[in-house]
Amino acid sequence: MAWVGFLRAALHPPPAPGLCWTSLGLRCYAKKAVTKVKGKGVSKEDLKGPEVCKDPALLTTHAMGTNIYKQGPEVALKPDSEYPEWLFQMHLGPPKKLEDLDPETMEYWRFLRKANIKQRNQLGKARGF
Repeated sequence: MAWVGFLRAALHPPPAPGLCWTSLGLRCYAKKAVTKVKGKGVSKEDLKGPEVCKDPALLTTHAMGTNIYKQGPEVALKPDSEYPEWLFQMHLGPPKKLEDLDPETMEYWRFLRKANIKQRNQLGKARGF
C-alpha cells in the first residue's frame, strides 16, 4: 500500500515544499529541540541529604528518618509489649537456601516456585526466534 502512494507521489510531487507526506505511509519526525545554556560558569545548587543524627539518647528512643512530614518531631519508639509478637520472630539474616527449608512447610514450596519461575524466565531470554 505504501508503494502505491510512493509511485503516485513520484508522478505527482507535492505542491508545496513544506508539505508532509504522511498520506504515503512515511513518517515525519519533529525537529530536535535546541537546548540553550543560560550562562557559563553558573553552577546548580548542590542537593543536600538529610542531616545525620549522632545523639545516642535520641537514637535509642526515637525512630529516626520515619517521619513523613517536613516539620515535626520524630516518631517515638513504644515499649516492646505494645508491638505484635511476630515482629520479634522475623528472620533478619541472609536468605535461607532451599536445602535448609523443610519440605513440609509452605515457605519451602513458595521458594521452589519462585526459583522455577526465575529459571524459566532466564531460559526464555536465551531462546532465539
